[in-house]
Amino acid sequence: MPMINEAVYSLFEGVAGVSEIDTIMKLGMAHPMGPLQLADFIGLDVCLSILRVLHDGFGQPKYAPCPLLVNMVTAGYLGVKSGEGFYKYTPGSKDLVVSARFTASAGS
Repeated sequence: MPMINEAVYSLFEGVAGVSEIDTIMKLGMAHPMGPLQLADFIGLDVCLSILRVLHDGFGQPKYAPCPLLVNMVTAGYLGVKSGEGFYKYTPGSKDLVVSARFTASAGS
């Protein structure tokens, strides 16, 4: 879960985009999916809950959930189960499409 939180922070701080973060981990670490896609698969609400337990239990700031994750869960973007998280999920499609909220044209 800390890796997922760090990936969300990287996106939140503008270090890299969704697909770049996931591609780095897939190619660099030989993971079958990147941390943001994994978070969508697990459920962003579940990720947030686990991070809150870790933060409360260990009291370490490194486990504090990224504000972006908190905002996404509050807004109902829960990943695969809600149809949108870091990626947009369309029933019947296996295409991995970055959510419009995280594309360059989202701010235009």
